[in-house]
Amino acid sequence: MERPTASNYGTINPVYGAPAPAMAAVPATSTHGPSAPPANMFDAVPGYEGTIAGGGGGYLPPPSVPMPVPEQAPSSPEWHIPSISEDRARESFATYVSSKCCYSSAPVKEGVITNMESFNTYRYRLETFTESRSTEWSQEPYTGQPVDAGVQPAPGPWQIAAQPPAFFQEHKQTIKVPYTSSVKNCHLCLGMGRTPCTTCAGAGNKVCWVCNGSGYHQTDNRCTHCNGRGRENCSSCSGSGSCQCDTCRGKRQLLVFINLIVKWSTEKDEFIAQDLSGMKVENLEKVSGKELFKDAQYMVYPVRGFPDVSVAQASERIVRDHQVKYAQTSLILQQRQTIELIPITKVNYMWKGKPYVYYVYGNEFKVNADDYPATCCCSVM
Repeated sequence: MERPTASNYGTINPVYGAPAPAMAAVPATSTHGPSAPPANMFDAVPGYEGTIAGGGGGYLPPPSVPMPVPEQAPSSPEWHIPSISEDRARESFATYVSSKCCYSSAPVKEGVITNMESFNTYRYRLETFTESRSTEWSQEPYTGQPVDAGVQPAPGPWQIAAQPPAFFQEHKQTIKVPYTSSVKNCHLCLGMGRTPCTTCAGAGNKVCWVCNGSGYHQTDNRCTHCNGRGRENCSSCSGSGSCQCDTCRGKRQLLVFINLIVKWSTEKDEFIAQDLSGMKVENLEKVSGKELFKDAQYMVYPVRGFPDVSVAQASERIVRDHQVKYAQTSLILQQRQTIELIPITKVNYMWKGKPYVYYVYGNEFKVNADDYPATCCCSVM
């Protein structure tokens, strides 16, 4: 039996031999996911000239708000620096040792504390709660939604009401800007509602995967999968050569409009005063501190009269930086500054005539004793 060559497919199988005619004038772009409309689809909206599709146009500067000027600086609080007792240090040491399966309790019971030194580390933190606004052209399939572009002037980006969350809670809200919605033909399918199938390139069929287009198996047996035709219907488009447009979802038209994106964010900066105790910084990161000072208001003022000069200087610098930096692109709604004391007590003790050291630190009274003198090696078999 004579087997046809690849050039004979068109005559032997007229139904599958030639690709289905391509859709007229449809762009050969990918149909995977919505596509941003071209710039010429957008109407000119006063106050929104810099708006582009997909965002990225930058944040809109807020209306200028005068900075508050106090009649006088707030009074300095009374700074009280707490310390721990010897009993508290010994109790924390005992708890630490009991949590170690290979540690003997003898140094805790027999050791004699010779000296306790406080090395308090201060953490200053400033949080600035801001509201920022940006705009972008958006689109959705048109299914009869209200069209209001040109009915009256659109309100300005900062004239649109938005409900903020509680202070210092991150949130994002998207609001459709009134009087910016209009209907356009879908730019991806040119208003046809369908686009060429990307699986078969609009042909409606593709090479049979069983016989690789020959119509036959290795023997002279006709391919049963494609009945000897060498091609099979495209499963993605059911043989039609086109699929529903992903952008307009077959509706042929799009509602284009401006979205206002409102973001509430908390910008943070902190400063940790230099620690001279010898404790590793990674240990301090695992504990909380005692809050010595907290001040929250629309605009805070630098901390005055703090015993550690470096903290007061850091407060002056960070407060100034925040008020200059974030007021340019955002509306400052509230600021909050805190000073935490991370208590560190260096405990020197003697055991069996030799000196040793352990540290009690943090609000949790954690203990670090790298040179603990009574450990043993043990393993689980």
